[in-house]
Amino acid sequence: MELIVAVYDDWGIGRDGTQPVALSADRRFFRETTRGCMVIVGRRTIEDFPGKKPLPGRVNVALTRSEAEIPGFTVCHSPQEAEALARTAQRAMVIGGGSIYRQMLPLCDTAYVTKIHCNPGSDTFFPNLDSNPEWHLETVLQSGEEDGVFYDICRYIRKKT
Repeated sequence: MELIVAVYDDWGIGRDGTQPVALSADRRFFRETTRGCMVIVGRRTIEDFPGKKPLPGRVNVALTRSEAEIPGFTVCHSPQEAEALARTAQRAMVIGGGSIYRQMLPLCDTAYVTKIHCNPGSDTFFPNLDSNPEWHLETVLQSGEEDGVFYDICRYIRKKT
């Protein structure tokens, strides 16, 4: 399983349920990378989706403790249930938010991380893979600047044990 996330210099990922600084290059990378995938997302992150609707061109899976149905989403109630469902997909991608990343990170072997070089003040954070001995930066896929904000799109791989 893989994951995709945008982080700021302090590994923050958002504030008040949304991204304080979002770059079109990162959005484009997200669309291209997740197109055709099964995406696993938390209920609160769905609230930030356009129209709170499933992402088009993807199999949408909601990981939530709630028993409620979410239109357009297959609902899973545990990381193990989501992992089992992910095994049925050609490619599965964890897309957030914070608690979903924490629960699913141990089950992932690849992480696409857009590092947005600023610190807008976050209240939600992603684990710092640069200081995690289980992960290594495999490659920087793209670097650039948008509206004065520099970024690097990186691929991390879990080290084989």
